[in-house]
Amino acid sequence: MNCDSVAMYREFEIGTAKPTPEERACVPHHLFDVIEPTAYVTAGEYARQARKVLDEIKMRGHLPIVVGGTGLYLRALLDGLFPGPQRSEELRERLRERADKKGPAYLHRMLCRLDLEAAQKIHANDKPKLIRALEICLTSREQMTEMWKQGRDALQGFRVLRLGLNPDRDALYERINERARRMFEEGLVEETEHLLRTYGDSARPLGSLGYKQAVQLLRGEVTRESAIAAAQQAHRNYSKRQMTWFRREPEVVWFTGFGADAQVQGAAIERVAMAEGAGLRSQLSGPEGLRNVSRRDSGVELQKQQTETEKPNNRNL
Repeated sequence: MNCDSVAMYREFEIGTAKPTPEERACVPHHLFDVIEPTAYVTAGEYARQARKVLDEIKMRGHLPIVVGGTGLYLRALLDGLFPGPQRSEELRERLRERADKKGPAYLHRMLCRLDLEAAQKIHANDKPKLIRALEICLTSREQMTEMWKQGRDALQGFRVLRLGLNPDRDALYERINERARRMFEEGLVEETEHLLRTYGDSARPLGSLGYKQAVQLLRGEVTRESAIAAAQQAHRNYSKRQMTWFRREPEVVWFTGFGADAQVQGAAIERVAMAEGAGLRSQLSGPEGLRNVSRRDSGVELQKQQTETEKPNNRNL
């Protein structure tokens, strides 16, 4: 199941590196190409859709695997979100105008005055998160940090195994640079031109990595080589922020290398198998599990219960 915010949008293909049709034919993929280009999906809406998909996968008796790097979406899925105020487009627009005039750092200083603890967790250049944090503080007249403490609706019915990739930084940056250049070679600018012609600036992902630089190139603001260099730099910066975010997540099992490395794949499969085994032992050690074990002659037999009410209701995620 996808956990990349931009990959949820239809018609955004080259800049998102979605699974190919051949890859999707091998195993069911979920939450790709489900949002119109002009729509907006919040982390809360993602969590609602994703939890529904997880339940459907679980009902089919399969193991759901969530893949992607949008940290806030994953946190919303697993931990839930606090009951914050509704979006205010009018307030957001005013905050965007101030950021355009005075820079994102101005918003960060505002947040420091309103909620220092929240400001310390948000990068001074992360305009979307700064705007949302300020929107919450100004609309609710409460600190976002205090609202977080009110409790959230965490995911129920699953045991979670978190696997993270930690490749060598130089090798990672080399891949990032190559991928950014390849996107331009494979038609990113042409795809962006089509999206601009069809939807104009209302297509929200046009401000995302790669597409933003392609838009600047189409408008004559930069040269092709400088657009590629800017896209490479933006992706490298984003990878740093991702690593910082996920290192704060609890109980992540880190693997040194890339996901395509055979050694990493083997180690990951082994950890999943260990988690499955631990879950089975946990089920057998409780009252429900004990009812599934009966003595027959001198041996012990595990009896499989197939009714919906008696199936183990926990699966690894």
